[in-house]
Amino acid sequence: MSRYLDPKADVTFKKIFGDHPHLLISFLNAVLPLSGDGLIVELSYLPMEQVPSIPAFKRTIADVKCTDKKGRVFIVEMQMNWTDSFKQRLLFGASQAVVKQLEKGEDYPLLQPVYGLGLIAENYEKESPDWYHHYQLVKKGKADSDVIEHLQLIFIELPKFPITSPGEKKLRLLWLRFLREIDEKTKVVPAELLAVPEIAEAVALSEEAAYSPAELQYYESYWDSVRREKTFIADAAAKYAKGMAKALAEGEARGIALGEARGIALGIEKIALNMLKSNRPIDEICLFTGLSVEEIAALRDGKGGSR
Repeated sequence: MSRYLDPKADVTFKKIFGDHPHLLISFLNAVLPLSGDGLIVELSYLPMEQVPSIPAFKRTIADVKCTDKKGRVFIVEMQMNWTDSFKQRLLFGASQAVVKQLEKGEDYPLLQPVYGLGLIAENYEKESPDWYHHYQLVKKGKADSDVIEHLQLIFIELPKFPITSPGEKKLRLLWLRFLREIDEKTKVVPAELLAVPEIAEAVALSEEAAYSPAELQYYESYWDSVRREKTFIADAAAKYAKGMAKALAEGEARGIALGEARGIALGIEKIALNMLKSNRPIDEICLFTGLSVEEIAALRDGKGGSR
């Protein structure tokens, strides 16, 4: 019985999509929001730019970059552990790809669209059922008619998408199921995945037998990094929550103390005002309330007090 490796891992992801352009074409045509006449026919790989790494997340982002015959650029990144910085990282990488398309003196109409695809192995919008997030530049109030298509970001939450959906492309869901369902625990690959030749080939490339001992060692170390990063995220979240709870408790205690002090001060001022209305001597009011002559004079003239 074959043992499968998780295609979301760096070494597996790159073997499937970084070494076999026809598989990447099938995957991108299914997953990206491309029109029928805008499908990718042929592509070539590009070197990844030196995008600033996310602290403590250097090893768990698998990425592939390519361009097609039209000059469009496609950046694909697989992220195991979500952090808000991942969205900015993909935006930065896609923006760099837009900027570097033109040489000095070339015309802006030569610019071609850049697509940044972020595949996320966990949910990051936990309150929303949406799993396919498509960002592009639009004019406010005219999102359907006035669009700048040259920079588009797509984020997909792999745990969320349904196995079947009437409004979704079948091939899109099958490719995403491949990423979500195939791993070391897989005993039998669903027949509907194997019915698609490209996905069946990707399944075969996920078999342990397709990897060298060095690649398998890297694969295991990759998951060690993923576990460390999960611990890092959990610890950071716990420290943040603890710090917030402490700050709130201290703030509440300080507020109560200030409130009590203000209440006492208002009570003393009220007594002093009542004594002034009764024409009591100033020195008597000072003695009774502990206020100074100046403070009592300010109360009498309506210029002082805690109110």
